[in-house]
Amino acid sequence: MKKYTVSAKNSDNQGKWYVINAEDAILGRLATKVASHLRGKHNPAFTPHVDTGDWVVVINAEKVALTGRKWDQKLYHRHSGYIGGLTSISAKNLKEKRPEDLVRFAVKGMLPKNRLGRKLFKKLKVYAGNAHPHEAQQPETLTLS
Repeated sequence: MKKYTVSAKNSDNQGKWYVINAEDAILGRLATKVASHLRGKHNPAFTPHVDTGDWVVVINAEKVALTGRKWDQKLYHRHSGYIGGLTSISAKNLKEKRPEDLVRFAVKGMLPKNRLGRKLFKKLKVYAGNAHPHEAQQPETLTLS
């Protein structure tokens, strides 16, 4: 009796919806859980080159936690492409301006850097507050433990 390895196809993915509450969650631990579910690594039919992941909605992104002195020391950089065009913002200032971007940047860094990673990143929805417009998809609650 031969055993075959099953390789998933794009049409095989049904994609569930999950809600994660980021209140008092450590940013890195939250991001690994979210990236794993976006990628589909929890799925037995995981295939590295196929989107077998789920949709993830993160709420309360403004209440995420960082350990140590990272609020002051962690910097996010971007470059305009011009000479001297490097601008940096600390995690504390980013949290005040756009708290959703803390979670987005952490998760994006954990996804593949190719077409598949860009496709998976679109399946992440992050909201600063408790409300989100995805109740129609009947998302399941996902805990971080």
